[in-house]
Amino acid sequence: MGNLFCCVQVGQSTVAIKERFGRFEDVLEPGCHCLPCFLGSQLAGHLSLRLQQLDVRCETKTKDNVFVNVVASIQYRALADKASDAFYKLTDTRKQIQSYVFDVIRASVPKLNLDDVFEQKTEIAKAVEEELEKAMSAYGYEIAQTLIVDIEPDVHVKRAMNEINAGKISSRNE
Repeated sequence: MGNLFCCVQVGQSTVAIKERFGRFEDVLEPGCHCLPCFLGSQLAGHLSLRLQQLDVRCETKTKDNVFVNVVASIQYRALADKASDAFYKLTDTRKQIQSYVFDVIRASVPKLNLDDVFEQKTEIAKAVEEELEKAMSAYGYEIAQTLIVDIEPDVHVKRAMNEINAGKISSRNE
């Protein structure tokens, strides 16, 4: 009788996907569950409901032809009530999110001068978050927060900007 039922444990902040003869049947909540293996029931896998973070580095050009690396930090999680969508609809969630981030950043930053990119990083983050929220909700994911954590101009541009600022400071001191 021990071979007829399989006992599985689903950990906290996780759900398990139950299939019967290869077809989705149910989402198992945290706890202990018995699966009638003799009736074709099995676990297809587990899905974490914890908040996850993805840092995306995107190189793009500003309106004044300066290349910058924009680093966006995306915090997201799978939704328990849409766990089957989150498990089955996407093969690689992180790459999907990265593609949307690239798309929005490469559409927004080229419209701005370098100084404006620094000043409007909150607006850029909001645009990324809105686009991600629309796209990823169809796949069972929630975007908790999006931040633009770093904007790095090309090394030569950064050096030139520092020299200009140093010149301004030294001319004030004279």
